Amino acid sequence: MGLSQRLLALVSLGASAVAFAPRRLNIPSGQAARLQSAALKASVEDKDKVEVTEYFNNEGFDRWNRIYSASEDVNNVQLDIRTGHDQTIAKVLKWVDEDGDAAGQTFCDAGCGVGSLAIPLAQRGAEVSASDISDAMVSEASRRAEGVLPAEAFSKMNFKTADLESLSGAYDTVTCIDVMIHYPSERMQDMVSKLGSVSNNRLIISFAPKTFFFQALKTIGSLFPGPSKATRAYLHAEEDVKAALANAGFKIKREEFTSTSFYFSRLYEAVRES
Repeated sequence: MGLSQRLLALVSLGASAVAFAPRRLNIPSGQAARLQSAALKASVEDKDKVEVTEYFNNEGFDRWNRIYSASEDVNNVQLDIRTGHDQTIAKVLKWVDEDGDAAGQTFCDAGCGVGSLAIPLAQRGAEVSASDISDAMVSEASRRAEGVLPAEAFSKMNFKTADLESLSGAYDTVTCIDVMIHYPSERMQDMVSKLGSVSNNRLIISFAPKTFFFQALKTIGSLFPGPSKATRAYLHAEEDVKAALANAGFKIKREEFTSTSFYFSRLYEAVRES
């Protein structure tokens, strides 16, 4: 029995206990339905989080550590994804360099992976808090940073294992690159709101856009068996992401799009509305 089934069973058992208890609790049917729906939603969210955490601490870490490195032990698809991801990171850094505001600024890189963005930000003089849901990813990011940064720059970095919901503090800029693909549409707005709550000035986020072509590509890919599809991949409508940013108090300043054969990503830079 899966986690969601167990939770639903507990809800059903709880309802039965209420029905036969000496003291009856009057719970409107609509409220009971909402409670069951909330329990099911929570179970699905927890299952997603567990899957993502386990994947990126084990098989996924080995695969993506190779992709996000100079390793030659990658296939053509993985090499293409590396190229696309590198292009997205380069676009973020181009914006930062154009503004000339990295040195002395505070950045939160949420979902830092192996440090592909966090380390270059630190090299530019930023104070960076880098977090990821995966212990393995955070450890690798810290190892890489220590290996390439001067001691003073490395001392300004803070690495921690945390999911997006656990973010705290206040930063000049919050970045979240190639992470939203792990969050379903119904949770995306909450995630953007959370990211916005710890950003004083700017949000930079990327996501896989939901278009007819990309949805078809994702559907076709799901028809082929293989061990690599260990976690769910979620696409997001651009209008939904824009609305989530607006609801969080941000307006889009710049945007970019990266597309290779197997990688596609919309990138937004949003600034807090005064």
